[in-house]
Amino acid sequence: MAEENTAAQNNAAQNTSGQDEAAAAFNLQRVYLKDLSLEMPNAPHIFLEQASPNVEVNIGIGGQRLAETMFEATITVTVTTKIDDKGLYLIEATQGGIFEIANIPQEQFDPLLGIVCPTMLYPYLRANVADAITRTSLPPLHLTDVNFQALYQQRLAENGQTEGGDQAKADPKADAKDAAPGIILPPGATRQ
Repeated sequence: MAEENTAAQNNAAQNTSGQDEAAAAFNLQRVYLKDLSLEMPNAPHIFLEQASPNVEVNIGIGGQRLAETMFEATITVTVTTKIDDKGLYLIEATQGGIFEIANIPQEQFDPLLGIVCPTMLYPYLRANVADAITRTSLPPLHLTDVNFQALYQQRLAENGQTEGGDQAKADPKADAKDAAPGIILPPGATRQ
């Protein structure tokens, strides 16, 4: 009887180790500020203006394969703020993250890079943009929440695809950059 229990435990341990090897993996390895640019072309005279500024925000998502299971995902924001057609400031920031992605089904790969990764990186990007603007002596700009799932679906619609369409059938080993191209805009924003 004891031998049967030991054999059953050994078989269970072998099955568990086999399952662990093929288990899906998704881990955020590192978050970093990849690029930050801030321009105030009309300072200091623009500080004397009393009118409310007009703010335009553009958001882009990108990425690339770094190794077999390692990917870089990026989210870029460009904020243009003007008072009466005079530039108050222009800020461009790119937040990057390195993600381990392994054993993910093909149909889930593109949504993972287009929705989940940007959603995880966006709070870091928001904080960096607010901090950079505060350092100009201006009040911080707090970027609003972004629904990356809606933006992903908007991008698919613009490309004439559905979530189960051609993009989802693409090779998951293709570059992440190919899986999430272009600039994706929040509602009401315009392309530059």
